[in-house]
Amino acid sequence: MSPGEPFPPERELAGEMSVSRMTLRRAIDELVAQGVVRRRHGSGVFALSPKLDQSLVANSFTEDMNARGLRPGSRTVDFEIVPAGTRISRRLGIAASAEVFHITRLRLADDEPIALEELTVPRTLIPELTTQDLENHSFYALLSDRCGISMTRSTQTIEPTVLQENEASKLEVAPQLPALLFERVSWGSDGNPVEFVRSVYRGDRYKIHTELAIPMARKAARS
Repeated sequence: MSPGEPFPPERELAGEMSVSRMTLRRAIDELVAQGVVRRRHGSGVFALSPKLDQSLVANSFTEDMNARGLRPGSRTVDFEIVPAGTRISRRLGIAASAEVFHITRLRLADDEPIALEELTVPRTLIPELTTQDLENHSFYALLSDRCGISMTRSTQTIEPTVLQENEASKLEVAPQLPALLFERVSWGSDGNPVEFVRSVYRGDRYKIHTELAIPMARKAARS
């Protein structure tokens, strides 16, 4: 089946395969758990494309999706200016009272919700930032074009989690679905922190891809 193609009605599919509807539901539950198909409440079951594998390279979401031949998109869920607070001030090296943009975006691939991203940026970096600037645009490209800032390095942590009810609702999946939590701090070419990003990726649509180097000492010991 093509990605996005709906399954036939349950009664029809059970009859075609000569199985009970209970057996069919169990089989579909297995496919959902494997990330092969997706249930949309009130709409049915739909085929999915293979999982997107995330390489550990500091690309923007837009660059990542373009490289895969997918159409990137974003929808701003929340946009506010707030004091940094203690936790963010430590991450970005600014005063706790300093104003930051705190932006929540739904990240899309071919219109399918993939991740929920919270982007926090010092307001002094780009004071006139608006929701329109970020709608279906790369923040990294915006920084480069408007501020002349390019990213030089990032540190990132990744850990397993489950989707909370509000996150699952925005991602259009069931609560408690396994997910991947990314937290990243990036520095610009001037050596100052530029962003703190907290992203939750659907575990049924994303996996991590890494390439491991074997140290020369270990190679020599084997020869």
